Amino acid sequence: MAKRRDQIAMSRAEFWTFAESQKSIHVATIQRDGRPHLVPLWFAIDGGAFVLETFTKSQKVKNLERDPRITLMLESGEEYAQLRGATIYAEAELVRDVERVHELHLKVLLRNSGDIPREILEKASRGMAPKKTAILVVPQRVISWDHSKLGGIY
Repeated sequence: MAKRRDQIAMSRAEFWTFAESQKSIHVATIQRDGRPHLVPLWFAIDGGAFVLETFTKSQKVKNLERDPRITLMLESGEEYAQLRGATIYAEAELVRDVERVHELHLKVLLRNSGDIPREILEKASRGMAPKKTAILVVPQRVISWDHSKLGGIY
């Protein structure tokens, strides 16, 4: 009989499909005192990497400059039988080239800003890019769960 962990784990394809279905992601970095700094962020996905963006002066960026380890978490579901999620362990790559930051920031905005016209988002991104850092996160280890695979049997 398969272990419960194996029964609820998502395949690689299921994981990426689930990730694409989510709007925000929980982001944990390590503060100077060793405690986690945990915040939700919008994201995009680009070629197998999660794309995050934030102000260069943010605590997240300061933490990642000191220690590039990062943990991400996606989750959904209100009832036990509906719980789905994933924890992603990785090392972050900080992107500071203004043109590349603009390109990545725009991906996040386009994915999450609804009906706002692209031209407006491009202008906003171009204006903010000099103050922003993009963060690329390529998963190194993923732990996932999809309790709906249990068919209501716990």
